[in-house]
Amino acid sequence: MSIAEHRVLGDHRGQLIAIEGGRDVPFEIKRVFYIYGTQPNTPRGQHAHHKTRQYLIAVNGSCNVTLDDGKQRITYSLNKPNIGLLQEPLVWGDLHDFSPDCVLVVLASEHYEEGDYIRDYAHFQEILK
Repeated sequence: MSIAEHRVLGDHRGQLIAIEGGRDVPFEIKRVFYIYGTQPNTPRGQHAHHKTRQYLIAVNGSCNVTLDDGKQRITYSLNKPNIGLLQEPLVWGDLHDFSPDCVLVVLASEHYEEGDYIRDYAHFQEILK
């Protein structure tokens, strides 16, 4: 679990943030998805992964991400497009408090595989023992 600030480049034409796998993100990016149009007071995420690493960036709007590694729960506010949050495997993630205009981009280290997901919190706790 770590948060990073990326350099903002730009000039009179606008801003640009470049994020590269293996440099800015500590893994090869195999999948990209984004969450938007979330319903008020409806959390997302609510799972962990066995092997997938994820890097989350709110490229528009804001949301909060609570990460739980079994020892501590930390809530991060993603509210700038140059801030990225690393979620490691075996860390439970709850995404919540989305602004109406939030677009959350997620860069993932693995292709989608349902078996990689841990969707039951009690099962997650058992795995950590």
